[in-house]
Amino acid sequence: MVSQQPEAPSANMLANLAGSLDRALPVPLGTQLRGLIEFGIALGELSPGQRLPSVRELAGRANVAPMTVATVYTELRLSGLIETKPGAGTYVADGHRSDGLRSTAMRTLQRRVDRLLREAEALGLAPSLVASLVNARVARSRPASRALRLVMVGNFLDTTQKYADRISTYLKAGDSITATTLEALQQVTDGAFPYDICVTLAHRRGELENRLPAGVPVVGLSFIPAEETRALLASIDPLARVGIVSVYPEFMALMKLGVLRFTPHVANPELRLMTAPDLQSFLAGVGVLVYASGAGEILRHWPVGQQAIEFRYVPDPHAIEQTLIPAIERLRSQTAFQKERSP
Repeated sequence: MVSQQPEAPSANMLANLAGSLDRALPVPLGTQLRGLIEFGIALGELSPGQRLPSVRELAGRANVAPMTVATVYTELRLSGLIETKPGAGTYVADGHRSDGLRSTAMRTLQRRVDRLLREAEALGLAPSLVASLVNARVARSRPASRALRLVMVGNFLDTTQKYADRISTYLKAGDSITATTLEALQQVTDGAFPYDICVTLAHRRGELENRLPAGVPVVGLSFIPAEETRALLASIDPLARVGIVSVYPEFMALMKLGVLRFTPHVANPELRLMTAPDLQSFLAGVGVLVYASGAGEILRHWPVGQQAIEFRYVPDPHAIEQTLIPAIERLRSQTAFQKERSP
């Protein structure tokens, strides 16, 4: 018997997409659906290139009007988050796919490297010696690189600062990263932009590209639940009455899914927006609070010593290493080359 491999998070997300719409929430189903996809992309639940259900298929599964799904897909397409391939379907967009020219150049270089290694072998030279010669030549020709200035753009300054602190551990000595918000960035872009590269949540990338001066690279990162958050959720008493508080209405359905993923032993957690008129009475009736980042001010109404868990996300380390760091090094190489060529 062949054992089945567990489904990837994106596959699970798509399998539950229709069932994740919660008709008990005070949020329109179209808003929930857009949030499930938009935040699913930002939080790494839906990966670039992931195929989405057709309009008719998703509408049938979710028991909503096809027009509702079509409108959501249109909005997401205009935001650059999804793309439609004629005859093939709708997919999560890949904003970091290499262009054809770059791919062709890389293939050409690969063939030349292979030819060089064959020539070295014919001369009786070991591949390690060839690598040493190439590294030495690169070291002699490489111009001095300069430190780069990054800016991390998020929704809330304190949370974004934590993201920036995490990213800073991956940077080279001399590089810097500053945290700011979307609102504060508008004031910065009114004058000379003081940063070399912008980092943000994956679903905000297109929006920032339209705001920033031409030529400033924008890297969108996916995020994952923090390890501490996962551990705290798993430790909740199975008999506890759990309340969830979200900042954004479109995030409510996905946040509930995220909480349930790590608390399968908890039954029927209840949700509220932090702006709900009955929030204080709601808080008084739950034993454990799970709140979204940015909703920390509600702790003023929460009993001291009673369990409260911030549903905190951190930048996905794989996204940092595979998307951000290569983008930084490409920019570093470009600026160094331009400096070398300048009179």
